[in-house]
Amino acid sequence: MNLAETPTRTAASPTQAKSVATVGGVEAWHVESPVVPMVALAFTFEGGAAQDPDGKAGCAQMLARLLDEGAGDLTSDAFQERLAARAVELSFHAGPDAVGGSLKTLVKHTDEAIDLLALALTKPRLDPDAIERVRAQTIAGLRYQQNDPGVLASRRFFKEAFAGHPYGRPSSGTIESISAITRDDLLALHAQVIGRGAVKVAAVGAIDAAALADALNRSFGALPEAGPLRAVPRTTVQDLGRRVVVDLDVPQSVIRFGMAGVPWRDPDFIPAYVLNHILGGGAFTSRLFQEVREKRGLAYSVGTSLVSHRSAAMTWGYTATKNERVGEALAVIGDEIGRLITEGPSDEELQKAKDYLTGSYALGFDTSTKIAHQIVQIAFEGLGMDYIARRNDMVASVTQADIRRAAGRTFADGRMLVVAAGRPTDF
Repeated sequence: MNLAETPTRTAASPTQAKSVATVGGVEAWHVESPVVPMVALAFTFEGGAAQDPDGKAGCAQMLARLLDEGAGDLTSDAFQERLAARAVELSFHAGPDAVGGSLKTLVKHTDEAIDLLALALTKPRLDPDAIERVRAQTIAGLRYQQNDPGVLASRRFFKEAFAGHPYGRPSSGTIESISAITRDDLLALHAQVIGRGAVKVAAVGAIDAAALADALNRSFGALPEAGPLRAVPRTTVQDLGRRVVVDLDVPQSVIRFGMAGVPWRDPDFIPAYVLNHILGGGAFTSRLFQEVREKRGLAYSVGTSLVSHRSAAMTWGYTATKNERVGEALAVIGDEIGRLITEGPSDEELQKAKDYLTGSYALGFDTSTKIAHQIVQIAFEGLGMDYIARRNDMVASVTQADIRRAAGRTFADGRMLVVAAGRPTDF
C-alpha cells in the first residue's frame, strides 16, 4: 500500500460529538477516533451531596467510594482483581449536585469493562465489611484534617455562606455524620440517584455508534428509573460584609472570601468568567496576584474562581498571609474589586484575558479522558452539543459593557463574606 492509499486516522475532536441513543432512552455524546485503541467513558447522575439524609452528610461520597468495592457475585478483592487483570480504570465520585464516574479501557477489553461497570451500578454489594472499612478510612481522613487551616476555613465558609441549606453541609461529612450512616441509607440514596433517566454519558475513542449503543444498553440501560430527588431551593451567599475567625494557633491565617456569582447556564457567565480571569483567575497575570503577591509580598498564592451549583452560584477566593497582615491583604483585595467596579479593566487588559482564555481552551481536550469529562459536564449543564464550537467566539465577543454588567451582578457593592482560620491581629 502506498501513502496515497493509507487510510486517514483522525484524532478525537470534541467539536465532532454526535448523539447516540438507545431504545431504552439512554443517550450519550459520542466522539469516535480510532487513533488510540482505547475507550473513555464519563457519566454523571443528577443528585449528589445535596441529597444526603438529614444529619448524615457524606452519604453520597461514601456511596461513591463503595460502588467499586464489590458487585454482583464479586467481592471487593475479586472485583478489583478483575479490573487490574485487564488494566481497566474505573472510579466514582460525588459532588454537591451529582454522583459521577469514569471508565477507561483498551478496546480489546471493552466488553469486560462494560460488564464490570454494569455490575457496579446495578448490583453494588455494599457489604458490611466494605462499609466499615470505607467508614474508618473516611473518619481517619476527617481526623487528620481537624487542624488543617485550609480545610477548616473552607468548611466554615460554606457553613456561613449557605447556613441552613444543603450546600452549607460538608460534602465529605463529619465524624459524627459518617458514624451515623447505615447500609439502608446507602441503599436508599443509590435508588434515589443511580437511575436510567438521570444520567448523562460521554464516550470518546475507538468505539463506533453501534458498539456504543450496545454498551449503553448493557450498563446504564439495565438501571431502573431513579427515585424522586428532594428539591434543593435556590440560594445566594449570605452575610456579605461579615468577617469570621476560626481560632487556630498558627503563624499565618488561611483566608476564604466570597460574593455573588453567575451560574454556568446564565448568559452572563462568559463575561463573568473573563472578569474573574482578570481579577484572580489568571494565575501570574491576575490583578490579585500582581498586587497581593508580586508588589507587596503579602501571600504566596491568591486567586479567585467561579462556583456554579444547580441552585447557587458564587465568586470565591483564597489566600493566606501572616496573622498581622490579614487586614492589609483584605484591603488590597477589596481595593482591586472596587477598581473593577468603578473603572473596569483597560481595553488592553480585557483583550489579553480574552486571548489567553481562547488560546488555552484546547489544552483541556488533549486526552480522550479529558474530552469525555468536559463533554459530560457540558451535557450535565444543558449547554448544548455545539457549546465547545461556540465557546471561544462567545469569549472573544465580550465587551466592556458585558464586563460592567457582570461586575454589577457578582461584585455588587464590593462586600464579601470572609473567613480566616488563624489568629489575625488586624481583622
